[in-house]
Amino acid sequence: MTISFAGKVAIVTGAGGGLGRCHALELARRGARVVVNDLGGALDGSGGSSAAAEKVVAEIKAAGGEAIANGASVSDDAGVAHLVKQTMDTWGRIDVLIANAGILRDKSFGKMELKDFEAVMAVHLMGTVKPARAMWEIMKAQKYGRIVVTTSSTGLYGNFGQTNYGAAKASLVGFMHSLKLEGAKDNIHVNAICPVAATRMTEALLPPAIQELLKPEYISPAVAWLASDEAPTGLILTAAAGVFAAARLEETDGVNLGHAATAEDIAAHLGEIADWSTAKPYGQGGEQNAKFLAKIQDKPIIG
Repeated sequence: MTISFAGKVAIVTGAGGGLGRCHALELARRGARVVVNDLGGALDGSGGSSAAAEKVVAEIKAAGGEAIANGASVSDDAGVAHLVKQTMDTWGRIDVLIANAGILRDKSFGKMELKDFEAVMAVHLMGTVKPARAMWEIMKAQKYGRIVVTTSSTGLYGNFGQTNYGAAKASLVGFMHSLKLEGAKDNIHVNAICPVAATRMTEALLPPAIQELLKPEYISPAVAWLASDEAPTGLILTAAAGVFAAARLEETDGVNLGHAATAEDIAAHLGEIADWSTAKPYGQGGEQNAKFLAKIQDKPIIG
């Protein structure tokens, strides 16, 4: 099987460098017409220039591909509207959204100003939601769409000094899980990539030898697969240096302590409540509700 994007149009946000650039180049290499979106700002989101996006477009064209540049901020309503209009005016369809744009404003929670929390949420969360919403009806009308959101190990597991980043990245998993359900009937698949790569965001944290191992181009094959015709939906695919794994949320089977249960009873039975050998994932929230309705039929442990 050869994965091809011939005839398809892909928008890659934050594609002026790092992971986004590599994703754009990979999709273009496989035949996609690519919109290279990048505000061209600093790592904290300030400033802006179209030079980075234009450079990637030039790379794609030099390799024989088709691409256009867009300098909109994905957190700006007017900018996102222009991004979608520019794409539709140029190619008349949108098949793929790779929501990759992001910024960092790391500080311990006690030292973090709320504006730094809000700025990171605006770019990572709303900077994914706004483009997805702007092209949702287009994808529905086409009966085809592929959306790849970008989460992080910080969103899945936490990291010191990154409460804003972690909250934003975790929220994208919840967004993906609900959106996959709404898109299913219209052949819109929604997945998440969880990359570990050496980029501008991590260059100050990683020694050169590790950066060489964690090249961003090693992530792009995973993104191409998640955006392909053959893609699943609702998958969190983790990737680093040619190693790939899957992540998921799961819940233990639990126990019925009964209506009379106290906080002390929960503490006493925590080993059974948190027995991970019984854990399994759910495809949607209703499955968890069904589990609870079934468990209350069990004889309560507490009278």
